[in-house]
Amino acid sequence: MASAAGAITRVARVAGPAVVSAILYGAYKQNAMAAIEAFFTGPGRTSRIVALVVVLWNWKSLPLAWTYRVINGMISHLLVRNLHTYTPDKLFQPVKTETHVTLLEVDYNIHKSNSTYFADLDVSRTHLVGHLLARGLRAISNNASTKFVMDPSDWSRPARGAFGVVLGGVQCSFKKELKPYQRYEMWSRILSWDRKWLYIVTHYVDKGAVKAGAKPEDWEKKIYASAVSKYVFKIGRLTVHPAVLIEASGLLPERPGGWVKVENGVGEELNGVVTNGHVEPESTAWDWKRTEKERLKGLEYAEHLASLDGLLNQFEPGENGPLGVFGPG
Repeated sequence: MASAAGAITRVARVAGPAVVSAILYGAYKQNAMAAIEAFFTGPGRTSRIVALVVVLWNWKSLPLAWTYRVINGMISHLLVRNLHTYTPDKLFQPVKTETHVTLLEVDYNIHKSNSTYFADLDVSRTHLVGHLLARGLRAISNNASTKFVMDPSDWSRPARGAFGVVLGGVQCSFKKELKPYQRYEMWSRILSWDRKWLYIVTHYVDKGAVKAGAKPEDWEKKIYASAVSKYVFKIGRLTVHPAVLIEASGLLPERPGGWVKVENGVGEELNGVVTNGHVEPESTAWDWKRTEKERLKGLEYAEHLASLDGLLNQFEPGENGPLGVFGPG
């Protein structure tokens, strides 16, 4: 998901009615009903209907389908759906997206190609962030008015620039194959965050395996792949601390000293649940200690993804260049 939430909102409000009107007018002028009737009743109708079924069953792999799937997630959560009223205990809860393996996603091993998992991740993450953090996205995309993030060079004025959500990296671990036309679910939730990145974990799960929020029997066998992604939030060139966005969405409990040390939302977070050298007792209420405990637990996994940023130092051009140049690539 890489978006400017405010721009999408403005464009959709202006262009939406115009596009719908244009489609209806075009259908009227071109006598769409007669064309549809001829398609289903004229000579060669069997081959046309079969071709239509194949196209519809594989629509997610068609040109621009990925764009539609992602943009649809943005628009539905930021413009159409009502904003949620979740409390902080829902911060680490998942959302579910259902889909299936299409013919064009199948490789020579007759299963879903590894490369196609990442396109599905884009869609699942869009629904998670768009739904769970919609309140914060709307507020910070209009930062000039809401003043959630202040300009570090002048704290008397809000930070200015286009608001964006940028994908910084993905790591996926494959467990089992997904076969052609097999249906599956993607369960995505917030894993953790640090001063820069919001980490999201996604599991590819057998359709219908999870009932009423409980893990199924032999649940490890029901998971086909697991992935961790990281997002960074920007206003212009300024990085927005993820805690600012989460708090603006009403999902962080009150914490002594706040979740970020500086008021512009780009400083260090307060780590740990130790106060005055003593470990605080376990709390049964969902307070800041439980949130921080869950964040630190997820961070143990997220740090492995973050460490991959150092791989750029391992680039080697070879003693005399590459061993060969091959194509097509």
